[in-house]
Formats: sequence, C-alpha cells, structure tokens
Amino acid sequence: MATRAGQGRAIRSDRPGMGPKGFTERFLNFSKQQKSIRQEINFSDRKFDVNSLPEDTKRVYERLAKDFGEEYALTVIFVIRTATNLHRAWHMTLLTSKILQQIKDKFKLRMTWELGVIKLKFRVEEGLHEIHRKVPYDYDSEFQDLYMKIAIALVEKRINIHQALIFQQETKRGEHTARSGLFLRDFPGRLVLYPLEAATCAVIFFSGDWYDAMVAAICGLVAGIVEMMLVAMGGDAKVLVDVMVGMTTGAIGGLFYRFGGQKTCLPAIFFGTLYWFFYGTAFVIGILEIVVGELETGVVRFMAVSVKTFVLTMGTAYGMRLTLDNSLGAWLDNEGNCGNIDLDDVWYRIPLYLLCSASALGQYRFPIVHYPRGLAIQLVGYEVQYQLFKVLEGLHPNDFLDTATANTGGAMAAVLAATIMSYIVDKLSKQYNDRLLQRKGVEESTRFGEFMYNLSAAYVKGSNYIGLGRKTDLNFLQMQPKLRAQVQELRDPTHNRSEIVLDPKEERILLEAVVSAENLNIWALLMPTVYQLVPGSIIARLWFNAIFPPPLIVEDATIEGTDLVYTTFKPDQIQESVFQNLMVIATSLALGLLLGLGLVQVLRVLWLQISCCDSRSEKTKSERLELHRKDDLMGVMNEAYDDDPDEDMDPVLERPKDTPVLEKPSTTFSNVVETIDAAPVDEGAAMHV
Repeated sequence: MATRAGQGRAIRSDRPGMGPKGFTERFLNFSKQQKSIRQEINFSDRKFDVNSLPEDTKRVYERLAKDFGEEYALTVIFVIRTATNLHRAWHMTLLTSKILQQIKDKFKLRMTWELGVIKLKFRVEEGLHEIHRKVPYDYDSEFQDLYMKIAIALVEKRINIHQALIFQQETKRGEHTARSGLFLRDFPGRLVLYPLEAATCAVIFFSGDWYDAMVAAICGLVAGIVEMMLVAMGGDAKVLVDVMVGMTTGAIGGLFYRFGGQKTCLPAIFFGTLYWFFYGTAFVIGILEIVVGELETGVVRFMAVSVKTFVLTMGTAYGMRLTLDNSLGAWLDNEGNCGNIDLDDVWYRIPLYLLCSASALGQYRFPIVHYPRGLAIQLVGYEVQYQLFKVLEGLHPNDFLDTATANTGGAMAAVLAATIMSYIVDKLSKQYNDRLLQRKGVEESTRFGEFMYNLSAAYVKGSNYIGLGRKTDLNFLQMQPKLRAQVQELRDPTHNRSEIVLDPKEERILLEAVVSAENLNIWALLMPTVYQLVPGSIIARLWFNAIFPPPLIVEDATIEGTDLVYTTFKPDQIQESVFQNLMVIATSLALGLLLGLGLVQVLRVLWLQISCCDSRSEKTKSERLELHRKDDLMGVMNEAYDDDPDEDMDPVLERPKDTPVLEKPSTTFSNVVETIDAAPVDEGAAMHV
C-alpha cells in the first residue's frame, strides 16, 4: 500500500488508472476526458413511488413492468404525466405533441396519444391499455419551461427516469419555485393582480380614463374574490365562475354609472375587468391549429371559446339589469365618457403598458426575477403593432388591411424577439452553468466567461437578497467551494478520495441546477406577449352587440329643388363589422406567429448550411443536425404524422416480434374531473397522432 508523501494517508491501489501507466494516461488525457460534476457523483438510489400514481395508471404500470421492465413502464408514465401537466400549463397541443414524440422516439415506446381541447387519450401497446384524462387548462409560464426542460434533460440522459418523475412531483408541489412566485401562484396572494390588470387595461386598451381605472380596479378585486370562493367550493360551483364574475362586474359598473354621474365608460370598465377571463389566446391558437391541419381540435377550441365568452357577456348584462333601468342606454352612452385620454399625447403610454404587461406576467405565473425578459418581448410586440397601425391607419380608411398588417408585424416581431432573447440568455448563462456544473472545457475560461460568471453570480445573490430569486440557486452557488474541493481531490491521482459525497438536500439542489441549465423555452417567453396582442375583447364586443344592438345612423336630407326633407336610416358600419374585425385580427395574429416561426426556421437552416461549409468548425454535420432537432421543438408548422411505425414491428401482425400476447385487452379509463364511459378498445386499433 502506497502512502502520500509527508502525510501517511492511505491511497486506494485498486482505483482505476492508479498504476504508473494508468496515471500517465489519465494525466495526459485529463482535459479531453473531463466529465461534468453530474457524471462524477454517485447519486443516492432514490426511487419514484409508484404508489402515488392513480389507480388506473398504476395498473397499467404494473402490467408494463411485468412484460417489458420497470424503466419502460416508468417512461410510459412519464409521457402521460408530461402531456397532462404541459396541457394544463400552456394548452399548446402542437408543441406538447412534439416533445412527446421526442421521448417516444428516444426510448422506443409503443404508444400513441390524442390531445384534444380538454380531453387527452393515451394508448399503450397498440390499444391493449388506454387511459383518458380530462384536464382543465390554465396559463403557467414557469411550468411550461420547467416541464419542457425536465423532458429534454431525460431525452439527453442528463437525468434518469426516477429523477425525472420525482422532479415533476416536486415541481407540481412548488418546490422549485421561488417564494415570491409561490405568493402569486395561487390565492389569496393572487388577488393583488386582478385590480392591477383591470385598471391598467381599462386605460391602455379600452379608452377609459383614471376614473374608469378606479372603478375597474374595484370590479377586478371583487371578481378575484368571487373566483377564489367558487374555486374553493369546488364541484359544480367552479362552472359558475364566468357567469358570476360577469354579474358582479355588470352590477358594480351599473351602480357607478347610476350614482356617479355621466362620466362612466362602461365598455372600458367591463373589458378591463373581464380581460383576465377572456379566451383570446385560445381563439388565436384555435385558428393556428386549423391552419396547420389540426382541424378537429382547432374547430372545437374555436367554438368553445366563443360560447364561453358569450357566458361572460350574458352574466355582465344580467348584472347591469340588476342595477340599471336602461341597460341599453348606459351601454351606448359613450360620447364624452370614453376616449378622454389621447395616448399619443401622454408620456406614460409605454410605462402604463409595461405595468399592464407586468400584471399579465403575474397572471401567467412568470418568474418574477425574470420579468425584464418578459417585458422586453411584450414591449417589442406592442410597439411594432402600435407604430405600424399608426403609419397605415390613414392609408386604409375603408378596409382592415392596416389592422391585419399591424397585427402580423407585431406577432412576427414578438417571435423574433423571443428567439433572440432565448439565444442571448442561453449563451450568456452557459458560462455560468458550465462553471457551476464543472463541465468539459471550463478550465479554459476567457475574460468574457469570467465576467459573465461574476455577473450571473451577482444577479443570483442580489435577487435572493431582495427576496425574488430561488433560494436553491443561491444554495448551489454556496456549495461551489465544497464541490470544487472534492472534485480536485477526486481527480488528484495521489489522493484517496473515490467519490463525491452529497447529502439528499444537496443532491436535489444539484439536479435542479442540471435541469435549469437546459435551453430556455421560447414559448414561455412568447405566450404572455401573445396574450397581450390577442382580441379577447373583440369577441366580447361581438356578443355585446348581439345583446345590445347598436342603433341605426339617422340622417336627414333635402330633396334637391324642393323644401322637402326625408330621413334615412342605415346601419353603423363600424359596429356591424365587429365579426369581420375579429376574424381579421385573430387570423392575422396566427399568421404572424407562423410567419415568424417560419422565418426563424429558415434563418436557422441557412446558418446550419453555412456552418457545414466552414472547414474550421469543430462540429460534425450530425452534431449540427442534432442541434437543429433540439431547436425544432419550438416550431408548430411541421407536425409529424405518425401511426406508430416501429422498426421491430411484424408487418403482418402489427405487433412487436418479441412481445408476449395477453389473453385479452385490459382497458382502463380515468378522469380528473369526471368518469368517462367508453366502449372496449380493439386490440389492433391504431390512433392517429
């Protein structure tokens, strides 16, 4: 047994590469073979608790584990949980399907899925097992980003299946969310956002003044309290949220109009308050789905959004009827009540919009510490849309081409800005993440890399100091001296350390850092901006016009050569064209998103082609294609159509060659909200993705 000079500490002679030849090879190849700290640690054997699964999912897991092994069964469960949580968090079926396909291809899963508007269906082993879920959707930018990163980290084998499933559980419980984010994630802390969004939207979007903003703030607070109470009651009470919110908003607005004098702009108050509850984003997504070929989902979403918005407007009309004698007159009384602030002439237009956008980021549960990123994208989309409309407004007085062009340009600008922001954030944070995770090449740090590391470290410390950052980010930064010391001892051939030792809490912090180091999801940045651009209020105005028909325009004219006067009645073209305006705005926004994504993809392909021709590039062509595959997850235009063709399929039997045949199909059905009755599934049934 050899001893370390001067210390007498024993060194394990049985460690790989400890002989003279092994030491020389290890020393010479050290920089080339250096692993990240994640690969140097023997993690504790934490297992995902399958007993936490719903009963139907657990039965499917047990059968799959018996037939194909634990890892295969858990990966199928991971796909189902990923689809469910992503669907709840962003409701983008096209993007969710893409990441599911990546997991399926990577791990050779024999399963298909159908992602509807609220119902999800999963078939495993060509229909031998089927699971249904009914998933209500919400907006959650942080969960969008985290669940995508978990899935990508699993596909790239940075974490194993048990770590991925456990991380999902912890994410859902809020263990990877900053304390400031937890405050705004749910009630009662969420109540601070309702009046802020209602007041700012009433002025910046709907021609209200500061009096209307005050009334809208009151209505917004009451609307938030109503929703909190009904959600807490659960059951059938949750179905009444839209109609009850509308009724309280209509009643309060009516009271202020009745007793506050003729200075209340009811449309500004109503639209500003109901802005939180409008389904404009889903309306645009529905059109997007129709355009790219998902006809069934797109049409169902389109109709559902229209009807649910009608419920909001009907509830508002009921509320007005409770407090006003003449609801129609109050709704039409806009002269002198609305449009008293000319946003072109005031200095606070952009600050007010940013304040409104900040409330929207809170609604989307965007991490507070990253608000500057979200606000930058929102401002780009808004300003391009606003300035284009101002330039084109005078050129198209009798058509909607100015509106269409402005919306398309704003959406394209938002996509480009989100892509650029994501690229910049990834490149700048790479220096910091590589240093913390001690990845290959970190010893070759440049001055720029050193600067970015120090800047990022200061940002983490500063955000935690003011209470906005994640505590675990600071903890991982504070772990660095301990980790570096252990890594140096492990890589020192004369030291007897054989492994890096972390306690369970430190392991969780390290895994969070590994997942968080994945590339930023551009749709987590983009969706709050789309929410600010979409025409939710236009849908509501369409239904308000159905409830309160706009009056005809009355004009008196004299018959030429006589003293006779005749009266003409004609419809108000502006009011009558609300539906046309709605379709123009929604479709132009959807096309703007598609054109923006298409432009980004074209630029990326051109860049990859140029890189392939660069002889100085160290990346091989296959590596560049792999990078393109990862980036392509963000697109929605090239959705893959797949009937589950596996290379190991028997072309005659349509079954895996070595798969044991079960005596009969075992079909399970589950529903988060209600039970779904369905007919048995044929064994050979195929589902279109």
